[in-house]
Amino acid sequence: MTREAARHVPVLFDEAMEFLRVRPGGTVVDCTLGLAGHASEIVRRLGPDGHLIAFDRDAEAMALAREKLECVCGELGGQAPRLTLFGEPFSSVAQHVAPDSVDGMLADFGVSSLQLDEARRGFSFLADGPLDMRLDTRRGPTAAQVVNEASERELADLIYEYGEERRSRRIARAIVRGRPITTTGQLARIVSSAAPAMKQERIHPATRTFQALRIAVNHELDEIRALMDSAPRLLHKSGRLVVISFHSLEDRIVKDGLREGARQGTWEILTKKPVMAGEEEVEMNPRSRSAKLRAAERLAASY
Repeated sequence: MTREAARHVPVLFDEAMEFLRVRPGGTVVDCTLGLAGHASEIVRRLGPDGHLIAFDRDAEAMALAREKLECVCGELGGQAPRLTLFGEPFSSVAQHVAPDSVDGMLADFGVSSLQLDEARRGFSFLADGPLDMRLDTRRGPTAAQVVNEASERELADLIYEYGEERRSRRIARAIVRGRPITTTGQLARIVSSAAPAMKQERIHPATRTFQALRIAVNHELDEIRALMDSAPRLLHKSGRLVVISFHSLEDRIVKDGLREGARQGTWEILTKKPVMAGEEEVEMNPRSRSAKLRAAERLAASY
């Protein structure tokens, strides 16, 4: 097992397991397998008659997660559940999972440490690397292509909508003037120069722009909408959906979807307010500070 997989600490682990309520012999879908932090515990709880179905479009993460889960199953021996892993985006879940067949679904929308800490993946401005940002490096335009090919207006709209950045027009203008842009460090310097950090802010001035580009490159909000649409059809009655979001755009889609479902009698919302990490977890894992967990239980028949 690699060092990255071994040291990976999933966010809101205990809370996710509590709300997911994994039972022996059940079927659970992990929509965002990552480095199998949550999935490893799910496997241990499912037992020999259980079934874990998992999705991740990051081929590198999938390979590491598969290795980790196989190790866990080896330790369990004859008590290990069945595993089915798909190297695809979780928006495809309804193509692979039968309606009314699932006891629990988990989605953690955070970018993993494997992606953030590897400069060559191009997600972070903390270390200079190629401006990529693709979760699936096998297909789709890179962040560099978006930055260098989009019009100034398109960039401004993208940064404003997905990054919630009020200075988006100023930043877009600076990006266009600074082209061609090929690395994370180059982009971070251009953004920081155009829109320096304000006194009351604790985040890096390029944070929102990088978030916006990552969301756009990976169509992340469309993925979440597709999941929220599919989940009620796939879960058994009393099946549970647990979602961990990391910024307001993600959380808003989940919150609105659950509220609408509750109004229609589809969901019973289990978290009236989002569950957040405690002081101890935040101290151990600063990335957990922005995490919000929402959970709901399926009420009506799926069809």
